[in-house]
Order: sequence, then structure tokens, then C-alpha cells
Amino acid sequence: MNLDQFKPLTVYTIYIASTPEKVWQALTSAEFSRQYFFGNAVEVEPRLGGAFTVRTPDGALHISGEVLAYDPPRKLAVTFNVNWPELVEKLGPTLVTYEIEQVGDAVRLTMSEGHDRPLSDDILAGGRSGWPAILSSLKSVLETGQPLVVKLGPPQRMLDALKAMGIKTP
Repeated sequence: MNLDQFKPLTVYTIYIASTPEKVWQALTSAEFSRQYFFGNAVEVEPRLGGAFTVRTPDGALHISGEVLAYDPPRKLAVTFNVNWPELVEKLGPTLVTYEIEQVGDAVRLTMSEGHDRPLSDDILAGGRSGWPAILSSLKSVLETGQPLVVKLGPPQRMLDALKAMGIKTP
């Protein structure tokens, strides 16, 4: 897979009072991710070409992908494909990249979501509403030990756009 084919359409940068090693652990540990990622468990096979998965709280496979960059504790890039029928076939793969940098006593975490083709703002609305909640909760867990309780579901405009494309959603 050629990483240059992906254009970042969503980018967030946050600062966290933590260390790069702790941020890395939070991003790659199932136990840690359950605290900030709506109860979902992130599993990363620690090597290039390894498996990337996100399991729902009941253990069902929700997101699958491949590790494309693995440079602890600085950079992780994975394909991040939601397992809804025909989603990847119609929208193409999604690339999620985390870049972690020490800045003074804090860590700058930059997360980008890229795609290999243009997507409408309606389609991108899902990530653009979910990522800020996930990253804010990650920051809260690392800084206070407590996650944020943010209740949200997929935006209706994204669900409508997917339905119009013939993509079934749960």
C-alpha cells in the first residue's frame, strides 16, 4: 500500500501533560483504550504489516486494518476500516496516523485521518464528531485518571449519506 496516495482530510493536534511512552501505551493497549474509546479495545500487533483491530465492549470486531508505520513512541499509522458491509469497497480504505512529540513538559499528539479519494463533508462528519471526543477522553485519562463521559452516536447526515450510497449501517 502506498502511503502517499492518502490525503489527510481530518487533522487534530492536542497537548497532553504526559510522556510519549504513556501516550503510546494508551494508543496501543487494549486495557488502556477501553477507558477512553467508548469501551472499545484497540489491539495492535507490534510490527510493520501486523494486524490492527478495534473490538466493541462485547468483543465483536468493529474496525480492522494493518500496521503501516510502527515507530514507538513516535509514530503509528494503520488502516482503520470500519467493518460495515460494503463501506471499504465504496469509500476506500482509511489511514489513521498518530504522531507523538515531546514538547517541553508535555506531549503534542497529532492525529490525522486520510483517504485515497475525495469524500463528502457528510461522510467525513462521522470522524469529525467522534475523534475530538475520543482524543479529549484520552487526554483526560492520561492527565486525571478519569475518562470523559461523552455520549454520541454517528451523525445523522453521515448515516443518510451512507444510505444514499447503498451502504448498510448497524
